[in-house]
Amino acid sequence: MASTAIPAEEGPYNLRSDGKPGIDGHLGSFHRGPAVFTLYRLDPFPARAFKVTEYLLDVEDGAGPRECCRFTDDPEDSPEWNGRWNGDEWCPWIMDQCQALIANPDTA
Repeated sequence: MASTAIPAEEGPYNLRSDGKPGIDGHLGSFHRGPAVFTLYRLDPFPARAFKVTEYLLDVEDGAGPRECCRFTDDPEDSPEWNGRWNGDEWCPWIMDQCQALIANPDTA
């Protein structure tokens, strides 16, 4: 996995693309080229069982965080790619990185 964690003071403490604090639901980050991707769990009640969990993936390439995609852990759902990311050749690689972070969140 090509994972590079962002130092905590630069990563999860900034704002997400949806305007909420970056510490909320932060699972970790990875990068490819100039783009840094940060994954968040949007579930406000992580202890609740038998519930579909939603994730937000932001991308930052120097213009501030923007939503890259949203997806759930429901195998029947497809990721909802935002704008130009829809159909991008990086999408399968990005989802592999997201699944790795879900399985092993960055606790730094």
